[in-house]
Amino acid sequence: MVNIILLIAGVLVILLIASGFVSVDQGHVIIITQFGRYKRFLRPGLNLKMPWEKRHLKVSLQNRAMEVNFQAITKDQANVYFKSMLLYSVAKDHEETIKNAAFSFNSAAEFQLAMQKLVEGEVRAFVATKNQDEILGIRQEMASNIKEHIDQKIEVWGYALHDIQITDLQFDKEITESMAKVVSSFNLRKAAENEGAALLIKKTKEAEAEGAFIKIQAESEKEAWRKKGEGLAAFREEVSKGIKVAVEELKEAEVDPSYLLFFMYTESLKHIAEKGVGATMFIDSSASAQDRIMQQFTGMLGFNKKDKV
Repeated sequence: MVNIILLIAGVLVILLIASGFVSVDQGHVIIITQFGRYKRFLRPGLNLKMPWEKRHLKVSLQNRAMEVNFQAITKDQANVYFKSMLLYSVAKDHEETIKNAAFSFNSAAEFQLAMQKLVEGEVRAFVATKNQDEILGIRQEMASNIKEHIDQKIEVWGYALHDIQITDLQFDKEITESMAKVVSSFNLRKAAENEGAALLIKKTKEAEAEGAFIKIQAESEKEAWRKKGEGLAAFREEVSKGIKVAVEELKEAEVDPSYLLFFMYTESLKHIAEKGVGATMFIDSSASAQDRIMQQFTGMLGFNKKDKV
């Protein structure tokens, strides 16, 4: 009988000791109270709890996220509707911090409600200092400002806010439509300005190209006329040399040089008759015409009677 009692007592002791072992998941701690007061907390792994100690609460040390939706009014009385995502966790794994996180609120839902109202109040206070046209461009500034103020307040609760993101931001329908019209008109103006600038560049380049072409053409014409003048001058010079040689040869042959002029005159008439198209040429064919023409040539070129033989 005694052996049976000892056996039963041993089994009860073993069961009592076994029931004192507590397994804690990674990323969590368990708050232990003794007679209703905080005693200690158990870290991840296998822990031993005394029979008179009570498991009070399991606290997560991991990052947690929550979404909050609320409305704010700008300085110029425009309604703005926000959706935000908050990323938070227990600030540190120190005993005092964990103790504050476990006992600051009666439940996690109450903490989240307090966090939501705190963020909502900070956003409304910030938005109330800005006009509607400023809100869209300062999301990051707004988030940084709100986080800075909230960090100081939730630190005493044992929590830290790691990040806040403004995931959605909307205005009333009327404001949205008016802003769309403003953006549309601005884009149209910029498009017109860009089109005008492009047209100006095009016209400028065309004018520059035309001016360069005119300049090149003028230079080419100038060079052509210069070459033409040099050619005419060289032609006249060669003609003069040819006439001079011919006159000298006629003089050496004791022939009147004026015959050369008469020959050139008749050759010119022949050339005109051959090349002329649709024109009538009148020639003086009287008996005195030849003497008169020869006198005109000799007078023009400076021949005189004493040069004749």
